[in-house]
Amino acid sequence: MRPVQFDPVRIDPVIDTPRLRLRAPRRSDAARIAALCSDFEVARTTARLPHPYGLEDAEAFLASGDTLDPRRQARFVLDHPAEGLVGMLSFFGEPAPATEIGYWLGRPYWGAGLMTEAVTAALAWAARDWGRTHVRAWRLDENPASDAVLVKAGFLYTGERRQTLVISRGEALPSRGMMWLA
Repeated sequence: MRPVQFDPVRIDPVIDTPRLRLRAPRRSDAARIAALCSDFEVARTTARLPHPYGLEDAEAFLASGDTLDPRRQARFVLDHPAEGLVGMLSFFGEPAPATEIGYWLGRPYWGAGLMTEAVTAALAWAARDWGRTHVRAWRLDENPASDAVLVKAGFLYTGERRQTLVISRGEALPSRGMMWLA
């Protein structure tokens, strides 16, 4: 089987799911990102979101997208037809040993299966169009909802454990390694 040839010029995918459209973030998303990420309950379940989170943080995050290497990184907004932006999903890191996935969802949208839908669709895109054969994830021990998303999307536990720095809380917390294989 020949490896997928990656064309960095064509990396602006749109992924449609039954309830969402995953698309590239836009500068105009800043206010909505700030509004959802300013909720401490959202920030506390992720490693990289600071708290408090303001418009300046969202603008800086979006500006950092200008320097993404599309061979190693991809970002998607989770766009709901009735609600607009409800969350984000990112792939980052090196293709080897593995690209990593991270995500957050606004608290009003928790428990509806939206993130499972988004992660599953994004992984299918990563395998089919981006040539990924495996993706890593780290989930905080105290976040069973993220565990459920990853398991439903096909991730398996690796047996690895580590302390993950949670920026919003300024502390390292126990987390478990997981892996998805295409």
